[in-house]
Amino acid sequence: MYGACLTLRGTLSGDMGTTSNRFDFIRLVLASGVFLFHVVALSAAEQTPLELNLAVLGELCIQGFFIVSGALVYGSYERSKSLSDYAGKRIRRLYPAYAVVILIPATIALLLTLAAPGRIPQILEYVGANLLFLNFLEPNLPGLFESNRFPAVNGALWTLKIEVMFYLVLPFIAWVLAQMGRLWWIGIAALIIGAFVWKAAILALENPYSPQLARQLPGQMMYFAAGIALWRVLDLVRGQALTVFWIGVIALTLSLSVPSLDALRVLGLTGLIAGVAFMPGPALNVAAWGDVSYGVYITHFPILQALVAMGVFSMLGPIASGVLSAALVFAASYALWWWVEKPALRADSHYRKVSEK
Repeated sequence: MYGACLTLRGTLSGDMGTTSNRFDFIRLVLASGVFLFHVVALSAAEQTPLELNLAVLGELCIQGFFIVSGALVYGSYERSKSLSDYAGKRIRRLYPAYAVVILIPATIALLLTLAAPGRIPQILEYVGANLLFLNFLEPNLPGLFESNRFPAVNGALWTLKIEVMFYLVLPFIAWVLAQMGRLWWIGIAALIIGAFVWKAAILALENPYSPQLARQLPGQMMYFAAGIALWRVLDLVRGQALTVFWIGVIALTLSLSVPSLDALRVLGLTGLIAGVAFMPGPALNVAAWGDVSYGVYITHFPILQALVAMGVFSMLGPIASGVLSAALVFAASYALWWWVEKPALRADSHYRKVSEK
C-alpha cells in the first residue's frame, strides 16, 4: 500500500503538490453551501420550508467535507516522515485560524461586559472550552447574540471537533489497514459498515441526545473512510472521471429520493466529488489568490449573527443582506488567510505554493 501511495505523491491538494484536480474548488463550494444554509436559518424568525430544504444541502456539504478530508489527510499522513511531522502539518493548517475566530468574539464580549464583571467567568469558560474544541460545553457569550433566534456564537464549529478526532485516530486506522495487506478493502468496508451500525444503534435508543451523538464519530466515519478509499483509487478515478461522476449523481439522487436507499449517500457523494475533481474542463484554481474555503467556513456564522443582531437583515431585506454577508465573509476569509493561515504554514505547503504563483 505504501509503495502505491508513493506513486501518487504530488497529485492532490492539501500538503501535496498540484496537478489537474479541483479539490480546492470543491472545498470552497462546500463551505459556501453551508454559508448559504446559515444565511437563511439565522436570519429567519422561525423555521421555513426553504430552511428545511437548505438544511439537507448543508448536511451534504459537511459530509462532503469529511470525504475530502479523509482523502487529503490520509494522503498527508502517508507522506509524513513521522507522527510529529504529521501532527505539525495538521496543527499548522487548522489551529491558528481557529484560535483567532474563538478569541475575537470573546474579546468583544469582554469589552461589552466590563461593567458587569460577574459575566467574565462565562467568557473564560467559552474560551477554554472552545479552544479545546469542546464547543458544546459553552457555545454562547454574554452580551453577544442573546436575542437572536440561535444565540450560539459559532454554530458551525461542531464539525471541527470531529475533524480533530479523525486526525487523532487516523494513524491507528492507517496502521491497522497496512497490517491487513490484501484485505485492505475489507478493513475499509468494516469502517463504513461499523459507522452505519453505530449510528443506527444510537438513534434506536430514542434518547433526546441521540441525534447529537449519532452525528459525531464514529457515526461520521463512513465519510472519512470513503475518502481514504478514494485516495487509494485515484489513478482509476482520473481515468474514468465522467463515469464516476454519473455513478455519483445517480447514487446520490436515489439516496435522497428513496429513504430506504439512504446508505447510497456515501457512494453518491464520493463519486460526485471524485468526478468533479478530475473530469475534463477548466482547472478552476480558486486558491491562486489564497485558500479561503476554511476561512469561509469558520468565519461566516459569527458574521451572520452580528448582522442579524444589528438588524441589517430587517433593514435591507434578505437579498441585499445576503450579498453584504458574502462580501464581509470573503473579506474576513482573505484577511485570515494572508495574516494568519498562510504565515503559519510550512514553506513547502501546497497552499503557500499555489497562492505564490
